[in-house]
Amino acid sequence: MLRLLYACLILANASFAQNEQLIKYVNPLVGTDRMGHTYPGATVPFGSVQLSPETDTLPYEVDGHYNKDVYKYCAGYQFQDKTIVGFSHTHFSGTGHSDLGDFLIMAATGKLLMNPGTADHPENGFRSGFSHANETAEPDYYKVKLDKYNITAELTATTRVGFHQYTFGKSDNAHIILDAVYGIYNYPDKNVWTFIRVENDTLITGYRQTNGWGRTRTVYFAMTFSKPFKSYGWQNSSKEEVYRGFWRKFDQENNFPEIAGTQIRALFDFNTTDGGQVKIKFAVSPVSTTNALENLRTEIPGWDFNQVKKQGQDAWEKELQKMVITGDEETKQNFYTSVYHTYINPTLYMDVNGEYKGLDQNTHKAAGFNNYTTFSLWDTYRALHPLFDIIQPQRNADMINSMLAHYDQSVHHMLPVWSNSANENWCMIGYHSVSVIADAFVKGVKGFDAEKALKACIATSNHRSFDGVGYYLQMGYVPEDKNSSSVSKTLEYAYDDWCIAQMAKKMGKASIYDEYMKRSANYKNVFDAGTGFMRPRMSDGSFKKKFDVLNTDEPGFIEGNTWNYSLYVPHAPDELIQMMGGKKRFTRHLDSLFTMQLPDSFFAKTEDITRDGIIGNYVHGNEPSHHIAYLYNWAEMEWKTQERVRMIMRKMYHPTPDGLSGNDDCGQMSAWYIFSALGFYPVAPGSDEYALGSPAVASAVLHLENGKTLKIIANNQSDKNVYVQRVTINGKALGRNFITHQEIMNGGEIVFDMSGKH
Repeated sequence: MLRLLYACLILANASFAQNEQLIKYVNPLVGTDRMGHTYPGATVPFGSVQLSPETDTLPYEVDGHYNKDVYKYCAGYQFQDKTIVGFSHTHFSGTGHSDLGDFLIMAATGKLLMNPGTADHPENGFRSGFSHANETAEPDYYKVKLDKYNITAELTATTRVGFHQYTFGKSDNAHIILDAVYGIYNYPDKNVWTFIRVENDTLITGYRQTNGWGRTRTVYFAMTFSKPFKSYGWQNSSKEEVYRGFWRKFDQENNFPEIAGTQIRALFDFNTTDGGQVKIKFAVSPVSTTNALENLRTEIPGWDFNQVKKQGQDAWEKELQKMVITGDEETKQNFYTSVYHTYINPTLYMDVNGEYKGLDQNTHKAAGFNNYTTFSLWDTYRALHPLFDIIQPQRNADMINSMLAHYDQSVHHMLPVWSNSANENWCMIGYHSVSVIADAFVKGVKGFDAEKALKACIATSNHRSFDGVGYYLQMGYVPEDKNSSSVSKTLEYAYDDWCIAQMAKKMGKASIYDEYMKRSANYKNVFDAGTGFMRPRMSDGSFKKKFDVLNTDEPGFIEGNTWNYSLYVPHAPDELIQMMGGKKRFTRHLDSLFTMQLPDSFFAKTEDITRDGIIGNYVHGNEPSHHIAYLYNWAEMEWKTQERVRMIMRKMYHPTPDGLSGNDDCGQMSAWYIFSALGFYPVAPGSDEYALGSPAVASAVLHLENGKTLKIIANNQSDKNVYVQRVTINGKALGRNFITHQEIMNGGEIVFDMSGKH
């Protein structure tokens, strides 16, 4: 009776929470330190524009060598910095490599130097000091005081348009700078070409093409002011071209209506009253300035900044309300900030008329789907896309259709590996779009052509010239003396093969299933029974002689050591346990992973791994380890999964700027938290099963797109009561340590009875 009363109280609280505003628990400053690589600016869910402050201008290289300090600025903003150089319109969220930072805008007054200056000497440029005491960061809203000029800057955005509002003091010498030189991971030759054109005294158009992570990336823009400027000018520090034509007939620096080059800054001058405002609407397009202008006029026809801000925040509130939880204050902040991070990427990549630039650099029109980009698939296949299969299935189907469009446009006839803005940058290993597609199909997500998708998966898996695949098909593993990161690649190719097999099985294609199941066992070919670890193997069949099981920079592996990677067989944990000596020995391996002390020297050369992201030798700050805590379930030690998962959530997630233990990686780090806080996790996407863990929420209500509602209740949940005594679904005892996708999508009620004893 008491248990029933407690459950009723929980449900009453959950119902009440649905009327609570959830956006207040989101902190966009989380992860804005060195490791998180998130940004605090204005964006709507999955928006094309990510309008955010930039706090330095470090170059990608110094004296011809990679500048390690630039790694801090993958998202443009570092919480520890004291100056702001301006606000740009495109960013990656949480990546460990970078690009973008397009079209920086800065407001200023008085005598102006047309360069950003340096953090040590901001007086030598247009950058300004700022204080966090005068900074506000909310979903789709950012506000800061530029101390140097006593200007208040405010930002908000729609899907394709950034909206700036600058409040000045009285001045006859107020300025808006448009800096087309600035970029993230910048270097002198990154700008291939820039063109800016003054259409009239309030409208500017143009484009920029860059050669960076995406080597043929072009962004068009339309920019309009709320009041006419009184004069304007250019600074063109482009290298001297061999041929310059006859443009010397004009004075191109002052009030001349167009400029072209590689290193251009524009200056627009205004008179302002005390408290007077200059507002800017800045729209982007992948196709043309005409489309950018259409995007601008369609999405923000007027000049009401607060109305646009409210619309954006209402959009965030609508998305946040899809998962309503109860719990303590920190859990709510961690959970809803994680949801916020997972709904930033992938990003919509098409204009309001449906047009977008394709991988072939031609203009295409999305027919029957919304086109997306920013696919960080080595990261996001693990939990982000599986989360979308539950809470955003139609959007995930659109993302898969975007991947299939990429495949159609690819001269290599391959699905995306890591793609952005009509470019494939080939970053990281595997071809995990296969996992995303198979996982969605196995779980019954509709809205894409399964036959076409399977053919694309198979073609991608057999592309012999790609990253050791030829050796893998010939030898059953990738040899280290022929191709680097060989063990990691072999393990991930084997997993992707298994995903294809699961898709083929559901489609009734027995021969494809048999072929790919056989390939999916190739992980065995890099297991060294003598050491009990996955080990690099050479083309002559021998294992690499010099071998360190702790070094995260060891040949054969990428962003992890073999102690972690030896546990990367997510599709066959039972076989892995048997291969590693049985459940007891396997459990000892897992235990030692969490309890040993990994000296700093073993990850000193690995940029993506720091002490903050490590528990023992378990590297939560990097993705290959994200499933590991759940593997205890297969060793009949479920209580250890529950204990470890709750420990990881407590240690690795906090609602502070340094609250992420590693790169958020386009939402993967946050998606892990969401699943784990709800009490289950997709160990092997491509399966319809989720391993049970230990919920950190007191309750949750998931509002599903099929109209059903799933309620999750954790009776007696607390920091001490981390162990699950019993799980019921709709009142019936579960009797197993996993739930199925269909059980989630059917709605109803999942109840965890929690205890302090295992």
